[in-house]
Amino acid sequence: MSGLFQDDPAEQDDAPPPPDGPGLFGDALPVATPEPVHATPYRVLARKYRPTTFDDLIGQEAMVRTLRNAFAAGRVAHAFMLTGVRGVGKTTTARIIARALNCVGPDGNGGPTADPCGVCANCVGILADRHPDVIEMDAASRTGVDDMREVIEATRFRPMQARTKVFVIDEVHMLSRNAFNALLKTLEEPPPHVKFVFATTEIRKVPITVLSRCQRFDLRRVRIAELSGLFARIAVKEDVTIEPAALEQIARSADGSVRDGLSMLDQAIAQAEGAITSAQVVDMLGLADREAVFELMDAVMGGKPAAALAITDRAYERGADLGTLLQDLLELLHTVTRLKSIPGLRDSQELPEAERTRGAAFADRLSVPVLARAWQMLLKGVGEVEIAPDRRAAAEMVLIRLCHVSDMPTPGDLIRRLTAGGPAPSAPTGGGGGGGSRAVANGAPMISAEPLHQPGPRLGSFREIVAMVGERKEAMLHAHLLHSVHLVRFAPPVIELRPQAEAPKDLSSKLAALLAEITGTRWTIAISREAGEPTIAEQGNAADTARKSAAADHPLVAAILAAFPGARIDTVHDKTADAYGLPAVPPDMPEFAPPDAEYFDEEPMEIDL
Repeated sequence: MSGLFQDDPAEQDDAPPPPDGPGLFGDALPVATPEPVHATPYRVLARKYRPTTFDDLIGQEAMVRTLRNAFAAGRVAHAFMLTGVRGVGKTTTARIIARALNCVGPDGNGGPTADPCGVCANCVGILADRHPDVIEMDAASRTGVDDMREVIEATRFRPMQARTKVFVIDEVHMLSRNAFNALLKTLEEPPPHVKFVFATTEIRKVPITVLSRCQRFDLRRVRIAELSGLFARIAVKEDVTIEPAALEQIARSADGSVRDGLSMLDQAIAQAEGAITSAQVVDMLGLADREAVFELMDAVMGGKPAAALAITDRAYERGADLGTLLQDLLELLHTVTRLKSIPGLRDSQELPEAERTRGAAFADRLSVPVLARAWQMLLKGVGEVEIAPDRRAAAEMVLIRLCHVSDMPTPGDLIRRLTAGGPAPSAPTGGGGGGGSRAVANGAPMISAEPLHQPGPRLGSFREIVAMVGERKEAMLHAHLLHSVHLVRFAPPVIELRPQAEAPKDLSSKLAALLAEITGTRWTIAISREAGEPTIAEQGNAADTARKSAAADHPLVAAILAAFPGARIDTVHDKTADAYGLPAVPPDMPEFAPPDAEYFDEEPMEIDL
């Protein structure tokens, strides 16, 4: 159909033909140029796939369940404190709460709901970060009391458009003490149209007075399996092909942070040409390949320094940080130890396939003492790398040390070798790397957790009287009898004592009254100026020194000390001693036994190295 001037409408959509002659004033007619088309700015994945509802949040089921119940029951708190590591959804949750409080539904008649519609004016405005009644403040840049006074002043005015005015304060722990104090009264009794949502990564820096006025939610780190599943779904939406191993590597490196993981995925998509492989992710992030970590574990635990250094050379050439490589090895060592301690983890889907298969093989091959020793050395080595001027050299020295001690016996193994041909051990000897082994001074090595012998209720010696005072919970009197009193004569019911200057003046009267209460007999506590015996504490210290000296002279202990340079005898447990470290009076020894009589006890003495 022709147009108004017999023009074909279809031709009007085409570009006008170039002029074939001069214009009205002799000039060439201008050529119309189409308006340039501006491309839509790219939105990073962390913003593009930011959760907009509670259902979109992953890994925070407990918090979501509580908030849903609160909205359903109409019991929404006036202040929330959201804490957790970076990137787990604190600010996102605050915005969802703001939408849930102010959603009016598609028909404009809805009330607060845990499932905001996303289409009403309030939902759209909050999603676009332009709603006048949802005020977001960064406490890292506005830390002063004047900033809080502005917030307090704003709470006095009713919302302009929404039902509730929501103040979202991020990194709230950065506020000054005065700012927190200025906020306290308003936070405790805010106007009914005001809600506060605080977010922080340092919950310990928030005053307890603020925490007590908020409903607290601890957002946990998101599991590797959950992150991998989320990244896989996003990759499908972005029409990107990525290997499952690459997704797992990104999820592991994210360390529980959704935002960090999405940023890494964004970077991997940008640099890849075609499918994203695990090797590309490793190169991109400067990480150690998981296969290389398993090979390094095998080389270190097998005592192969050449193979271990060859692995580090390859990793260094790829740009991997050797400090990160040691941390990955430390993480694998922890996983293997868990598999060793909890065999059921081998069937758990929480662990990747490589950890469940190759890690289980390491767990079957290595003992707990060996794993514990490697953990201690590696943990110390990671710290050395961080302060070393040459990180590569420090990391290689740590690995060489680990290779060197791989074939060294643990303390328990050493004891078994030293006692080869003698009596068999009376208990397992699998001590850990830093746990210290126990040896006996007059027999085979053993481990025991039995308590020390406690004196009986009879009062046949001054030491037993002191022990009875301790059992009666007379702490101060017991301490002075132990450290500040010298026994001169013990002849029940008479006791002669020489108290030191720091002993209280009423010590004798308190002791006499307590003994009378316990025994029903009147006791006499006499004060003497004679020197008397050393205090019980001094006698215990002297006995402990003598036991250590005797233990050090024992051939087995001397061999252990020689095999482990720097080792020392920490304590010696003598089961024949009482709670004060002194030889207990044998209960069945007759009073007429000669002074040189020896008491035989089958239970030997124990030594802690």
